[in-house]
Parts: sequence; structure tokens; C-alpha cells
Amino acid sequence: MNWWQDFVWLIGVALSVLHLLGLLAAVHAVLSVRTAQGTIAWVVSLLLLPELTLLPYVIFGRSRFEGYIAARRQENQQMRRAASAQGWPLARDNEALVQGLPALAQLTGMHCRGGHQVRLLINGDASFAAMLQAISTAHALIIVQFFIIRDDSLGQRLQQALLERAAAGVRVYLLFDGVGSHDLPAAYVQRLRAGGVQTQAFKAHQGLVNRFQLNFRNHRKIVVVDGEVGFVGGHNVGIEYLGQKPPLAPWRDTHIEVRGPALVDLQLTFSEDWYWATHQLPELLLKPQQHSGAMHCQVIAGGPADRMETTQLFFLEAITRAQRRIWITTPYLVPDEAISAALRLAVLRGVEVRLLLPSRPDHKVVYAASSLYAYKAVACGIKVFRYLPGFLHQKVLLIDDHLAAIGSANLDNRSLRLNFEVMLLTVDQGFAASVEQMLHADFALSRQIGPDEGSQASFVQRLWMRLTLLFAPIL
Repeated sequence: MNWWQDFVWLIGVALSVLHLLGLLAAVHAVLSVRTAQGTIAWVVSLLLLPELTLLPYVIFGRSRFEGYIAARRQENQQMRRAASAQGWPLARDNEALVQGLPALAQLTGMHCRGGHQVRLLINGDASFAAMLQAISTAHALIIVQFFIIRDDSLGQRLQQALLERAAAGVRVYLLFDGVGSHDLPAAYVQRLRAGGVQTQAFKAHQGLVNRFQLNFRNHRKIVVVDGEVGFVGGHNVGIEYLGQKPPLAPWRDTHIEVRGPALVDLQLTFSEDWYWATHQLPELLLKPQQHSGAMHCQVIAGGPADRMETTQLFFLEAITRAQRRIWITTPYLVPDEAISAALRLAVLRGVEVRLLLPSRPDHKVVYAASSLYAYKAVACGIKVFRYLPGFLHQKVLLIDDHLAAIGSANLDNRSLRLNFEVMLLTVDQGFAASVEQMLHADFALSRQIGPDEGSQASFVQRLWMRLTLLFAPIL
């Protein structure tokens, strides 16, 4: 029986150690988790069931990317030295602080400025045709950043286009997220590097502290060519984004093409991410700002290394600015209480609030949680629609008749606090009218959720939706 007593003793020691580690992790959660709801959820689970929750907390628990903050400080110091040596125009003018989102400008240093030309790119064929065409004409610099890159026909087209320009002497940088592109073959990357394309994965788990960290993901989509034309939006690189992959096809997404001073901010946003991945600064083309048009634009780049939740504050400032209309399209609706309250208040002051969501799930847990939030929104007077033809992935915000934003940020906790995101805000009635026309076409292909739809769900469906809310902090 001695072996049995030894086994029981070892189990007891292991459980004691686990509960001690759970206690230490709970203290860490109290000190570091940003929201009260998240803190309570982690503390209770770590104290009661550390056997089940300690490892998930190590992987998903932190909401602040401390390693990136240190890298950003170092990058900023080196960038300032490079700017001084090369005369790069890093100073932000105050020309249009009264336009756009002035509070976000004060937070990020990225102001709303004039002198832009912007073009709306609807769906994958138009978006990738424009991006690949711009890449093919590059003569000095290409920077490309996506959350997902696949080794399929579209990924191979991008690869070939970058290799051709690198062979012509163009400096080419390619950055992809290590989690989003986890299945990208090593051979794909090796071929790019062999052909002169500087290629890196953005990995949050650098260093000992971040070794098991998968929570922070770089969700940005940025392309800039020669410092003259840039692209941001919702598309990643894969044939599904061209609508060629059932059962989610046809794929509905939106990108935006921009020329003008905002390209400086897009390049500097890329440089921070590149520095984290490589510990080196990219050689950028931050040209003197040339006016390409009359439109005002503002870049909003947010992530878990910011001193405040930039992406959340972007949505809040935009929503509170609305006087007549708020239209939001998002594939994932898992907002926090602050944004939910801001939308309810908008309805109460007479603003028309519309949400456009997908009717098909690509992630069942997120879809269930989104459905519960959608039913709650309808009960508060918000009009919620589900897009019927295929999967809706675009991230578009339209405020009144002059503000429109397009980019990578979803209306969920992951985008609000855990992902690195980028949005381009435009201040122009003509462009807002084109966005309105695009969304009218989407609403015409959608079904509005009725006021009784939530109550008609079965008990099992309601239970499942409620259970998915437990995962809301990491969805």
C-alpha cells in the first residue's frame, strides 16, 4: 500500500501547488485585467478551479501587451533619430482637429488632415485588383501586412507580384500574423526570402514572459506602395475573400484606397509592428506631404499596448458624435457595456441605429454570442439586419452624412482590447454618400430581425447563447 499512499501524497502536493499558483494568478488578474467583469471571472475561476483555468489564463488572461510597449519605446527613439537624419515629416499639423475625431487625435497623435483622395473598393475582386496593380507599378518601396495569408491561388499571386518587384530592386516588406497565418507553409516564406522579400511573422509569444501567449494578434491589413498609395480594410489573402470557398461564399467585404498624408501614419503604424517582429526599422518613404485631393482623413491605429483602449474609444467617440444616423456592419457583435450603453443612448436621443451582421456563422461560439447581443439590441430599439447572400466580413461605420470609417476592427472585445487594429476615418459628404449607397444595397439583401425572434428561440438555444457569454472576454 506504500505506493498508493505515495501516489495520494503526490496528488495532494500537486493540487496544493496548483491552488497556490491559482492564488498568485488571481492576484495578478486583480492587478492587470482591465475590466471588472473580466477580473471577477478570472479570479473566481482561478481560486475555485485552477486545474482547469490556470493554463487558459496563462494563454489568454492578460489584456496588456507589455513586451510590445517596451519595443514601441525603443522603436520610437530610433525612428526619431532616423527622422532627424533624413528629414522625414513626422510632425502632426493641427489643420483639422475640429474635423474627424479630435479626442482620438489627442490620444494617438494621428490627426485628421486634408489633402486626400479616397476610393471605395467593394468585395475581393476589386480590392485585390487594385492592390496588385499598385504593387506591379512600385519602383522604390512596398509594405504589405495581413492577418491571414494562405498558400492558395491568391496567396501565390501576391507572392509572385512581390518577388517580381524585389527582383527589380524594390524594397519589399511582408508581415503576417503568426496565429492568423499558422498554416502558412515554411516553403512559402522561404521562397519570398530567397527572392529578396523581407518577410516576418508577428508573434506575440516572444520572450520568456510571453512564451505561451496567444491572446494578442495583429489583425491589421495595410498595403502602402512607394509612399503614394495605400490600402486598408477587411480583406485577408485567401480565395475565400474572393468568394471562391463554400459554404460561406459569396464573401462580402470592403477595402479602401487612399492617397495623401495619411500614408505617413499607415507607414509608421507598420514600422512599430515590424520593429517588434525584427528589432529593426524598415526603410520607409515618408515623403513631404503632398495634397492628392480635398478629402479629410484620419488613421486610427489601436492595440493592447496603448495606454488606453484606442479602438474602444474610437467607437465611443464616433457614436457620441452622431446626430442623425449610426450604421455599423460587423461580422462579430460582442460589444462591451460601454459601447452597448452608447448605442442605447443614441436611440433614446432619436438617432437611427442600424447593425448589419452575417446570417451564416464562420465561428459558431462567436455567432451564438452575437445573436444574444443582437436580440438585446432589437429590444432597445436598434434595427438589426442579417446579410443573406453569403458571409459578411466588412467592418464599416457610417455616422450622419459626413463621417465614414473602414478598416479591420470588429465590434467585439477582441478588436476592442486584444487585437492590433487599424481604421481609416473619412470626413467627406460625397464619400459618405457612396458608403451609404453601398450599405443600402447590402440592407436590400438582408433580413431584419423581428422584436419577438429572441423569445422564440428554444431553451437549448437560449442556454447555449448564455453559455457563450462566458467566453466574451476572449471572443
